[in-house]
Amino acid sequence: MKAEKRKVKIAELDHLPKQIGKEVHVNGKSIALFHLENGAIRAIGSTCPHTNGPLAEGIVSGEYVFCPLKNWKVSLITGEVQKPDDGIVETYKTEIHDGFVYIEV
Repeated sequence: MKAEKRKVKIAELDHLPKQIGKEVHVNGKSIALFHLENGAIRAIGSTCPHTNGPLAEGIVSGEYVFCPLKNWKVSLITGEVQKPDDGIVETYKTEIHDGFVYIEV
């Protein structure tokens, strides 16, 4: 039986600088949260599938983040590592309501 997902208020939008990741913890999960230049909010698992590098500390470029340890490029939309490297991190649905960011977990 699959657990029901719920939305968790995680941050105030005005407190999330653009292009800089923030690591948050929800229900025992470590999540990297990103406020992109285009205003979108993306959330993915916080560790690189290759080195366990802290993705929230990576450099953001468009819809990707680069692992700060080995420079692997991870999609903030799909969680997939760009080829020729291989791997995937979990992605989380985000929403903004009344100036607050919510993550579905």
